[in-house]
Amino acid sequence: MHIIIKNQNTLLYDKFKFKCSVGKKGISSNKKEGDLKTPRGVFSLGALFYRRDKFTTVFTKLKKIPIKKNMGWCNDSKSKLYNKLINTNLKVSHEKMFREDSKYDLVVSINYNTRNIIQNKGSAIFIHLTKNYKKTQGCVALNKKDLLILLKLINKKTRIKIL
Repeated sequence: MHIIIKNQNTLLYDKFKFKCSVGKKGISSNKKEGDLKTPRGVFSLGALFYRRDKFTTVFTKLKKIPIKKNMGWCNDSKSKLYNKLINTNLKVSHEKMFREDSKYDLVVSINYNTRNIIQNKGSAIFIHLTKNYKKTQGCVALNKKDLLILLKLINKKTRIKIL
């Protein structure tokens, strides 16, 4: 079964329809690092990263990884660590996973440009939380209630299809 991003504000899964937001500059087949676009295509899902101090229990069949204060996701396209989970003590540009704004209290990694990584093609593409549905830097964002429902429904075989 696929999660489908039908347009720039609708996520469908089975009989569920959720409001969502995507990149500030829409959806693109030609994603580049920092272009504020969500990549078009069909992608598998990675792990669920979550803040243990905010969620003691999260029901999902995805692999669960607690977010630690020193976790980041490398967005330095010149680094051999590009588009990988890293320790923030490293001297490379990165997206912090442990954030104060709660967007990353629950984060599902989307496996975009994670195998045979192409430098500058885009990194840190996630499904994460939103409170106001503002456009993202390229991720897909849902409110907390909807993401918790989705997490109960999906598993490691689920794909996301961004149209």
